[in-house]
Amino acid sequence: MGNFAAMLRTLGHTVSGSDRDLYPPMSDRLKEWKIEARQFDAANVRDVDLCIIGNVISRGNPEVEAVLNTSVPYMSLPQALFEFFLKSRQVVVAAGTHGKTTTTFLTHHILAEAGLKPGLFAGGVRGDGMDGFAIPESPYFVIEGDEYDSAFFDKGSKFLHYRPRYLIIGAVEFDHADIFKDIEDYMLPFKRLIRMIPSEGLVVANHDSAGVRAVLKDYAYSRLEWISNKRKKGIYGFQRKQDRIYLDGVGALTKFPMIGDYNARNALSAARVALALGVRPEVIRDAIASFPGVLRRQQIRYQNDSLVMIEDFAHHPTAVAETIAAARQSFPGRKVTVLFEPRSASSHRMEFQESYTKAFQKADNVYLTEVYNQKKVRSKDRLNVKGLIGNLRKKKRGTFEYASDPQQLSLNFQRNFTQANSGDVILVLSNGAFGGIYSSLEKFLASKRAR
Repeated sequence: MGNFAAMLRTLGHTVSGSDRDLYPPMSDRLKEWKIEARQFDAANVRDVDLCIIGNVISRGNPEVEAVLNTSVPYMSLPQALFEFFLKSRQVVVAAGTHGKTTTTFLTHHILAEAGLKPGLFAGGVRGDGMDGFAIPESPYFVIEGDEYDSAFFDKGSKFLHYRPRYLIIGAVEFDHADIFKDIEDYMLPFKRLIRMIPSEGLVVANHDSAGVRAVLKDYAYSRLEWISNKRKKGIYGFQRKQDRIYLDGVGALTKFPMIGDYNARNALSAARVALALGVRPEVIRDAIASFPGVLRRQQIRYQNDSLVMIEDFAHHPTAVAETIAAARQSFPGRKVTVLFEPRSASSHRMEFQESYTKAFQKADNVYLTEVYNQKKVRSKDRLNVKGLIGNLRKKKRGTFEYASDPQQLSLNFQRNFTQANSGDVILVLSNGAFGGIYSSLEKFLASKRAR
C-alpha cells in the first residue's frame, strides 16, 4: 500500500493514508515521499475522490464505515493497480506458491536492461535498495501475482484483476490455509487466471510442479512453454557444468548471482518471457549476471572464510526444503543449521506438521520457535512445534531445540555454538521480523570469529 501510494503521488495525485501501526522502513519512506500517514479516523475520508482499501481492513473499521455510509468511491488495491497502471498495457505476471518475488524482480531487471522501460510492482526490496515499484515508460508492466484475496468486499485472488498477457507459474502447492480449504480450492484461482491469457499471449510453466501440471491440464488457450530443472524433449531446461549454468535458448551464463536450482529455474522463466518480447540472448545473459538479488531472499548477512549466515523468507515446507538444498549445493561439505519462525498463516497450522518434519530432516541442526500469534489458530488446528522437535530427534542425530520466542531461540543457538559449528551454513528463515534477532546473531558470530 505504501509503494502504491508513492506511485500515485508520482502521477500527480494528492495521497494520504491510514494504518494502525506505522514502523520503519515504510514509515520512514512515507516521510521521504511526503505522504501523510495517520491513525484511523472517519474524518480522514471526508472530501476524498477515491479510497483504496487494503485486504487487512475489515468491516467495523471507522474509515470503512464512513466510506460506505457516505458513498465515497472505493477500490481494492489490485483494482486500483489495474485502473491506474495496468489497463491497456502488456502485463507480465509472475505467480505461484514460491519464487514469485524473485522472478518478478529478475524479469523486470532483464527487460529494463534491454531498454524496454517496464513498470514494476513487487512485494520486496531489490538487493541494491531499489523499491518494489517503478513507473512504466513503455507498454510493459511486470507485477507479482499474489493469490491472496483482494479486500473484505472482494474475496477473489489479487492476480485475477491484472489481466496478464504473459504469465509465469513457478509452483502450485497448498498454501494460505486461512482462506483456502484444500488444494483444489487453492488451485481454482490459478485455473481462472490462465483462462484470461489472450491467444497471442504466453504461459511459462514449471513442469516439475505437480500442482502446475494439474492447473494446466488440457490447456489450449494460448502458447504454452514448459520448463524444468532437467532438459527434456519438448521442455526447456538448464544444465550445470562446474560453476557455469546453461539455459536453453539463452546459452551459458558467465555469472549466476543466486544459489540453488530453483533460482536457475526462475531465471529460465524470466528469460523465456524476455525472449518472447524480442530481447536478445546476450542481453539476457548480461542482465542475469548483473542482477543484485532481493533482500531477505538468500541474503548473506554474515560471512567469513569458514562460516556463512543467510537470511531467507522461506516459510512453506517446500521453500524450506529447497533453501536447505540450495545451501548444500552452494556450500558442499558443510553442515546446515536452520533457525525458523513459524509466522505465516499456513505455517501456524497442523496441516503442515508432516511436511515440516520432512523438510527439516534435510538439515543437520534445527532451532524452532513457537508459532507467532497463537491466538490466530485454535489449539487443535495449530502446528505442534514441540512435537515436531520430538519427531526430528527420533529420526536423526543432531541438535533440535524448541524455544518459546525468538530471543530464547537466539540464546539457545548461542549456548550450543561450539568450534564444531564454525564451518556451518546458518539459515535464518522467517517471513516476518523474527523478533529482530538478525543483528544480535551477526554480532555473536563476529565475536566468535574475533577470538
